[in-house]
Amino acid sequence: MPIIEHTATALAAWGLFGYLLGSIPFGLVLARIMGLGNLRQIGSGNIGATNVLRTGNKTAAALTLLLDAGKGAVAVLIARQFGSEDTAQIAGLIAMLGHCYPIWLKFAGGKGVATFLGIVLALSFPVGVGCCVAWLIGALVSRISSMGALVSAASSTVLLILLGVPEAMMLSILLTLIVFWRHRSNIARIRAGTEPKIGQKS
Repeated sequence: MPIIEHTATALAAWGLFGYLLGSIPFGLVLARIMGLGNLRQIGSGNIGATNVLRTGNKTAAALTLLLDAGKGAVAVLIARQFGSEDTAQIAGLIAMLGHCYPIWLKFAGGKGVATFLGIVLALSFPVGVGCCVAWLIGALVSRISSMGALVSAASSTVLLILLGVPEAMMLSILLTLIVFWRHRSNIARIRAGTEPKIGQKS
């Protein structure tokens, strides 16, 4: 854990900032702007890039991926710039929760993979790159996006240890638990052999 340098009130304020930023449903907004329909009624109904890809619009999916990752990274970077490592980690964690449980969507948000990657990239760029590589390996080998997400999340804590960023270990563990929790139905389908492949309509 990082050294706590700020008061509980300051940490709460940065947490609110992270939540509001993280809760912006870019996938849903882009789908409507680009005339792709109601994302809630497409594929899995999820608001993330994988489900946007099921509309057949690769540009929209790529933009969703970048924006969802970006909001996680921006939350960390701004909180670090105007605060310190404790505010950065709080903002990142709550941004993740904001994406997964946005108040605007009755707390039914995305699964947090892109936001997770953005947060980790901002915390430690080498670790973030390692997590992205882990996602690619997991997804390419299995042809299952959710498998890539699980492999990436599981590798984050190990990479933090190997690359010498122990102060972010607790945050990494919490983010990993959130990713696995949000993918619990995917895990069940992977075990049953019914999880859709990348690009396949669910």
